[in-house]
Amino acid sequence: MPGLRKGDKLKEQDSSPPQPTPRPRKGDKHEEQGLGPEPAAPQQPMAEEEALIEFHRSYRELFEFFCNNTTIHGAIRLVCSRHNRMKTAFWAVLWLCTFGVMYWQFGLLFGEYFSYPVSLNINLNSDKLVFPAVTICTLNPYRYAEIKEELEELDRITEQTLYDLYKYNSTTLVAHSRGRRELRGTLPHPLQRLRVPPPPHGARRARSAASSVRDNNPQVDRKDWKIGFQLCNQNKSDCFYQTYSSGVDAVREWYRFHYINILSRLPETLPSLEEDTLGNFIFACRFNQVSCNQANYSHFHHPMYGNCYTFNDKNNSNLWMSSMPGINNGLSLMLRTEQNDFIPLLSTVTGARVMVHGQDEPAFMDDGGFNLRPGVETSISMRKEALDRLGGDYGDCTKNGSDVPVKNLYPSKYTQQVCIHSCFQESMIKACGCAYIFYPRPQNVEYCDYKKHSSWGYCYYKLQADFSSDHLGCFTKCRKPCSVTSYQLSAGYSRWPSVTSQKWVFQMLSLQNNYTISNKRNGVAKVNIFFKELNYKSNSESPSVTMVTLLSNLGSQWSLWFGSSVLSVVEMAELILDLLVITFLMLLRRFRSRYWSPGRGGRGAQEVASTPASSLPSHFCPHPTSLSLSQPGLAPSPALTAPPPAYATLGSCPSPGGTTGASSSACPLGGP
Repeated sequence: MPGLRKGDKLKEQDSSPPQPTPRPRKGDKHEEQGLGPEPAAPQQPMAEEEALIEFHRSYRELFEFFCNNTTIHGAIRLVCSRHNRMKTAFWAVLWLCTFGVMYWQFGLLFGEYFSYPVSLNINLNSDKLVFPAVTICTLNPYRYAEIKEELEELDRITEQTLYDLYKYNSTTLVAHSRGRRELRGTLPHPLQRLRVPPPPHGARRARSAASSVRDNNPQVDRKDWKIGFQLCNQNKSDCFYQTYSSGVDAVREWYRFHYINILSRLPETLPSLEEDTLGNFIFACRFNQVSCNQANYSHFHHPMYGNCYTFNDKNNSNLWMSSMPGINNGLSLMLRTEQNDFIPLLSTVTGARVMVHGQDEPAFMDDGGFNLRPGVETSISMRKEALDRLGGDYGDCTKNGSDVPVKNLYPSKYTQQVCIHSCFQESMIKACGCAYIFYPRPQNVEYCDYKKHSSWGYCYYKLQADFSSDHLGCFTKCRKPCSVTSYQLSAGYSRWPSVTSQKWVFQMLSLQNNYTISNKRNGVAKVNIFFKELNYKSNSESPSVTMVTLLSNLGSQWSLWFGSSVLSVVEMAELILDLLVITFLMLLRRFRSRYWSPGRGGRGAQEVASTPASSLPSHFCPHPTSLSLSQPGLAPSPALTAPPPAYATLGSCPSPGGTTGASSSACPLGGP
């Protein structure tokens, strides 16, 4: 029955045999009160208190029971010193302050846990290592036969432009001067000299005042103009000049822009190179003192770096393994670095470009490569490092790129550079309608060519500015991979061949490799790539605060401030549950006494609730009370006594014959 309290007893639960119950008389009550204390009287409430579910009568009783029986230190001081108000107040304030500090510490611990910190674990391993892939390029962009005439025309127009701007007279300028002047107008986006607007009057005055001081630093006469070319959108409504302060940079970028358009006109299948191309570039190749063969490398063409060869890539059936460190247990290449002047206006450096990368990673020569100097032996020592990041809540990384909103256009595994280049290509196709030739393209998409896409240059340079400032969101979309393998490189240089040995070295190269060049030292280079040591670092992340650590820290704080355990936490939960149940029962009792009294309303229920039980008329149905209240000399405590509910059974009980009789038995629930 809801609202059942300690000590309450219904008369229907009496196990004594049914006997005719006489009507209570006034003398019966006095006679029961006059009885002396019986030894068996206290045993009956003990039997009634052992119920399945019991709740306390009031908050005071609940609080006293909790303080007297809890295992939390200091709680009993709130009860044992209740006659001393100063001590009670002191312990109450101390108890509350301790609770506040403890839960403040709890907040800090939970905040640390939900910030998901990580710890970096560094392990040093030693084992046989797979040799990485090595890509090396000639730095000579290749002249394909299919576009040779267009490149020659571009060279003549560029030479004419250099003569018009800088009065530079090339060796072929006189023979083709007339033809160049006729062809220049047919080439879009001509290179122009642009005058820079003069500075403000105040800045010009300050500059003239500073230059008026005569000293040992004479004033430098500088040209107030820049070099650039104009780019416009489709309908010519918006134009801008792509300008450069350096004439060399302007000519190279302008030439590169037109070279990209010409290169995009190549057929789908690139023409095959000559069979002796690798032999013309690489004189000797050895790995672990064993000569290389054709199965150890693959070839591709880079628009800016020419012919490139990748050794030990994923297509190699037997990957190279390094079981010993040192220069004699790595890759050794002897290269031919002379410039054949394939495209001299596009490539202005000599030597070769090399990059070390993973087997399943593309070679981004612009991002990670470095140049080799002719006439020098470059020794590159490597040290492997592996990093494993935690994903999910602990870090913003991806395992395989499947959850990154950028399609991988490269036939390789996911890397951040792969994602960034793919993101730029997607933005290029979406904004300009064509693909950039430096990056892979999707199917059914053409490379950009101003003969087909007249405004792609305007779109590209605008997009490049947005890409650099991350307005495209590529750097935000492309997350770091959770597992990364990198190689830390350190290089050493020495002159090769030496003065005393260069004669016989060049003699052998000329006999074996048909090496004929006037300045022999500027035409050869040597590179050695090897592991410095087989020990490699493995860095892995682990959670700094796990659930076990959090529970341990919480238990330490609880024990520090209260010296208790997990069971004390259960006691606190039980106290809160009892408080909620008692509050619910009291609200339910008040609701029933106010709204369930027929014909009386709230005011009548309040009157009945405030009427003492001794003043009720005898024809009202009796309300069962605790036996402890019927003992002489025990007055009920106001805090432990609740007013009787105004049930409908408190009215007069009708007799079976229809007349109202003075019956001594309680009316059944739901009766008329």
